[in-house]
Amino acid sequence: MDVGIIMGSDSDWGVMKKSVELLNNFEVDVELTVASAHRTPERVKEFVDQCHAKDVKIFIAAAGCAAHLAGVVASYTTRPVIGVPINAEPLKGWDSLLSTVQMPGGIPVATMAINGAKNAALFATEILALSNPKFKKKLDDYRANMVKEVERKADYVKRAFAETKK
Repeated sequence: MDVGIIMGSDSDWGVMKKSVELLNNFEVDVELTVASAHRTPERVKEFVDQCHAKDVKIFIAAAGCAAHLAGVVASYTTRPVIGVPINAEPLKGWDSLLSTVQMPGGIPVATMAINGAKNAALFATEILALSNPKFKKKLDDYRANMVKEVERKADYVKRAFAETKK
């Protein structure tokens, strides 16, 4: 197993689905659950323990509001933890961002942008690629496709701009 994803609520799925889809495209094995750092802390620990038993290499933890989930996961493991702060009312994700990024010294969490599920998946895959050439190849191909897409869009805009001069 490669990546364990834990979300504080099922309402986080709309954001985290992007992470899961990208990891699936890279053929990264994913274990996923919903557990709350505050309402079900035992469930969080059980998930981390189960992931350890399955040799999960990296955790992605997503939560909104008082987003302590990534920190709680990090307290139970020495494996990399990537936090995804979720945009939730009423503070538009700022509370989530600050709760995730302001970890005390000794318990690190790599924090993505608010709703940064896509980058969490990419970062996890980059970590996996350090020891697995299959993932490095998939990342190289992904980046090459991004270049092609930008070039395609630049050509389109260049043609559209030329049309405005006629």
